[in-house]
Amino acid sequence: MSPITRIGIIGAGNVAARHAEVLSGFADVTIAGIADTDPHRAEALASRHHCPAYGGHAGLLDAGGLDAVYVCVPPFAHGNPERDALSCDLPIFVEKPLSLDLETAEAIADELDRRGLPSAVGHHWRYLDIVEHARDLLAGRPVRLALGHWLDKVPPVGWWLDPGRSGGQVVEQAVHVLDLARVLVGEATMVHAVPAEDEVAGQVDRATAAVLRFAGGATGMLATTCLLRHKHRVGLEVHAEGIALDLSETRLTVDGETHVQEDGQAKVRVDRTFVDAVRGREADVRVPYREALRTHRLALALARSAKERRPVMLDG
Repeated sequence: MSPITRIGIIGAGNVAARHAEVLSGFADVTIAGIADTDPHRAEALASRHHCPAYGGHAGLLDAGGLDAVYVCVPPFAHGNPERDALSCDLPIFVEKPLSLDLETAEAIADELDRRGLPSAVGHHWRYLDIVEHARDLLAGRPVRLALGHWLDKVPPVGWWLDPGRSGGQVVEQAVHVLDLARVLVGEATMVHAVPAEDEVAGQVDRATAAVLRFAGGATGMLATTCLLRHKHRVGLEVHAEGIALDLSETRLTVDGETHVQEDGQAKVRVDRTFVDAVRGREADVRVPYREALRTHRLALALARSAKERRPVMLDG
């Protein structure tokens, strides 16, 4: 591989812009092009990084010369960008959620396995240094109770309130909390989600409460809402023998007293490790695509439970 890794970015929204900013700070990376179905948005981001803009991902891939691709598109747009990038034998970094359904994500995971290509998914919470600290504190003490929260506002994007485009709040947002629960608690074997009844027809549930059962014996709850004016509470509490931990994206609280601040580098680490994997270096990629698929399966089970008004079983 050349001294410089050439990365193309599909999507030009806020998350794509964040990745572009991080990647542009790496001495061994150049952003080779940015594609978006909104040409003006693609051009605006591309101009900041002095690279070509494309009105769709096909143009970016056809231009060639790429070493890897970032897929940073809305939930409803996943599928074709990943498949087309893989058909060019390009490693992919995919922003969550993986898709709106399970079949699309499973097919992409199978194709990645078949081609043996590096992959990563944007579950950057896995790279929080406070998560490692929490794991150390829990060593030898199985979690018995987990309480997850995503209490927030409606994001300022037009597609978000349409469940057929966003997948709903659990799939699009609280999937971060579910992924963290898998790290600290283990695999869920049963979920039962109950949405609030005063919902708007054709739109995502404004509030959901769910019960989860974990293979290791723990029980859990997840509460979500998008009714608020600002982000009120987002994170995961875990309780084990003699200890209570409360994790957010920025802080770990131990027993309600000791506060440990996150170092703020998780969003850099998630990109750096993927680039290292693409370059063939030893890389601590914590969430390759197939690992993210397990979290995606859990989120979709919760969404299905809420829609069907019944418990859903999973393989632990």
